[in-house]
Amino acid sequence: MTSPHAEQLTFDGFATPRRRRRAPEEKIPAAENPVVRVVLDVQATHLGRTFDYLVEERQSDQAVPGAMVRVRFGGQRVNGIIWDRVASSETPASSLRYIERVLTPSPLVSASMREDITLIADAYGGTRANILRLAVPARVARIDKEQQLAASGLWQGHERFGEPQSKALADGLAALRRSYDGAERLHAAIEGRGFASFVVDAMPGALRWARDLAYMILDALLAGKSAVIVLPTAREVDDLAGVLAGDCGLRRFAPDHATHGGYSGDFAVLEGSAMPPAERYRAYLAVSTGQVRCVIGARSAMYAPVEGPALFAIVDDLAYQNMDGFMPYPNARGVLRLRAKAHGGVFVALANARSPISQWETNGDGDPSVVRETPTSGFSSPVRPLPAVLKESSPWIRWLNRDELARLADPSIGARVPHTAVRILTEALRSGPVLLSIPADGIAQALSCARCHRQARCARCTGPLEQVVEQSVKHPGGMSGGIRCRWCGAAAVNWTCPGCHGDRLRVVRVGAAGTAQELAGLFRGVPIVMSSRSQPRGIIASIVATPQIVIATPGCEPRVLQTDGKPGEYRAVAILDAWTSLYAPGVDARCDALSSWMRSMTLCAPRSRGGQGLLIGETDPVIARSLMLWNPTLLAGREIEERAQTGLPPVVAAACVWGRRDAVMKALSEVGVLDGDWANVTVRNVIGDDEPTGDPGDGSPDGTAMTDGPLDMPATVDLPAVLGPVPIPQPATINARELEDTADRVKAVIRVGQPRRAELAIRLRAVVARHVASRTPGELRFRLDPKDLI
Repeated sequence: MTSPHAEQLTFDGFATPRRRRRAPEEKIPAAENPVVRVVLDVQATHLGRTFDYLVEERQSDQAVPGAMVRVRFGGQRVNGIIWDRVASSETPASSLRYIERVLTPSPLVSASMREDITLIADAYGGTRANILRLAVPARVARIDKEQQLAASGLWQGHERFGEPQSKALADGLAALRRSYDGAERLHAAIEGRGFASFVVDAMPGALRWARDLAYMILDALLAGKSAVIVLPTAREVDDLAGVLAGDCGLRRFAPDHATHGGYSGDFAVLEGSAMPPAERYRAYLAVSTGQVRCVIGARSAMYAPVEGPALFAIVDDLAYQNMDGFMPYPNARGVLRLRAKAHGGVFVALANARSPISQWETNGDGDPSVVRETPTSGFSSPVRPLPAVLKESSPWIRWLNRDELARLADPSIGARVPHTAVRILTEALRSGPVLLSIPADGIAQALSCARCHRQARCARCTGPLEQVVEQSVKHPGGMSGGIRCRWCGAAAVNWTCPGCHGDRLRVVRVGAAGTAQELAGLFRGVPIVMSSRSQPRGIIASIVATPQIVIATPGCEPRVLQTDGKPGEYRAVAILDAWTSLYAPGVDARCDALSSWMRSMTLCAPRSRGGQGLLIGETDPVIARSLMLWNPTLLAGREIEERAQTGLPPVVAAACVWGRRDAVMKALSEVGVLDGDWANVTVRNVIGDDEPTGDPGDGSPDGTAMTDGPLDMPATVDLPAVLGPVPIPQPATINARELEDTADRVKAVIRVGQPRRAELAIRLRAVVARHVASRTPGELRFRLDPKDLI
């Protein structure tokens, strides 16, 4: 009889091979808590929950909460983190699978870190898997073996704090008390218990911010706390690391040859893609196991797995680098403040230019009831430089605009570098280098009034206007295209300038080119150094303190080193093309300009040593006064007053929603901001010195207390909750398969009262989860607390 199954052919004289069937291995569930709840490395929003699996008895000791495991999910193997172990599951026992393997010998994510991840995901409308992808580096197996050696005691990171660190802390605290009003409160909070939040306006001076922050870190470490510091770029990371190792006597986490290949140190640098995977994973494990209690780094350091009360600090919270580029787009400032509150630690925002959110948090000058608490923001105590010390530490800054040059009878009014500036810079070049800061090399376009050159803004929401030109029609150099707002999309019909009442517009193209050739004719025989990302030599790290002209774009300023290698300073710093600040379209444009200018001025010698700063060109008078007086609260306070009248963050909570038009409009409707309970947002006309009247919830659907505005305006105004939608370009990395999904791409801005921010994040997450789960075509994404609304 012919077998229905195929048979393997054999040679004559050989027996037919028999197939051996291996009996399935019997798996015995763990005797205690056999069910684990796992957060899988799956980024789909609708799958952002835990999934139940069984644990075998032989894996029970290793399968602890926080360990990384490998499981089967949807026909493929994926990694995940055990979030919890329980005795039973709501899933039928016949549907439960066993975990295949425990990858890490010890917990990778501690209990407090798991709690932080949950809070961050809820605050920004993401999933725990989204945050785990950003927070936990890729596993490297050989580093796990090193960690086992560390746990076995073959080598250990050890404390080196002794007399040198104690003396450095005493000197540092004395310097802070002499320089800052509120330094004693900050010191008491760092050494004490309980949550506290501070906004520190940094003192001017080369690396002064790094020294002050290093003393705060040393204070926290000697008090038995951890420290997590987030800095804008790798240059600031290197600056702070140098001060910690030099002035404070701390060791960087690195190979320790005395321990036969082990690693030890007092602080670790935790970067993202800038570090090799093995080094990043090694630093992460060193922090999570308590071998290192201080972490510094760029944005990714905000997820450092520290335990207990800690110092969470961020430098220059205005920097665009603080916004993560992956879903759910968390902001480093909000994450650090959230974690500081969850850990009962101290949050510090240190910057030269105070951000609007920092000004909003310090509003009331000591009255926490004025500021509404949200998951990522709340009341903060201001720490300001003492006026007398500030005056001696800052350079003498002059604003050379048309009025000042006319008062000085300078015949070169309108020149890019007037004669008065040439004379001052020439005098400074006799004793050292001079820095000239120019705008970024990129080209931007803005619209301004043709008569008074004021930037053209929307009459509805004060957003910047843009020229709209259809792709099928050419408008070479003309203004025949339509004009609309970049924020709300409203058409600018019959536009008139509020300053001069002119009705004609012109295109302003902002850029910088040929600066070196221009200055070579003004300063003959003087060496010129160009530091910019677009230049062939790129960014120049440092220069020698000899007479030379340095031309640099923002963020690329070289450090000055003396002949003995110690930090030096520029004899003069000049800001060229200040008028470009008038045409930047971003909502934080003025604050960003002030931050960039103050960063350059900090490299200048103080007025006590003859240092001079020049601001050349027309700009907003509030920015100029803030720079000349070194008082960032002037601009920050004006920003809050204006945003209170127009309903812009941080006075209200905002979220950007973008994607295909039909998906975006459906999402706005489901959230309830088109015609639902959140269709309007109530804002106050004035925030600042006015005393609040009423308690939370009085007369305001957003739960905000109302204050009396100007006599000719109501105290509160109801504004539409949605700005837009406005068309936006397709992604630069789009391919043919995604072309249909990203067609007719738009963006809208949602505004709600600050007390409703947490609920807004949950609603947006639910809407996107339904969109993805139903496989509705079209792109749909959102971002809370955006850096910009465009």
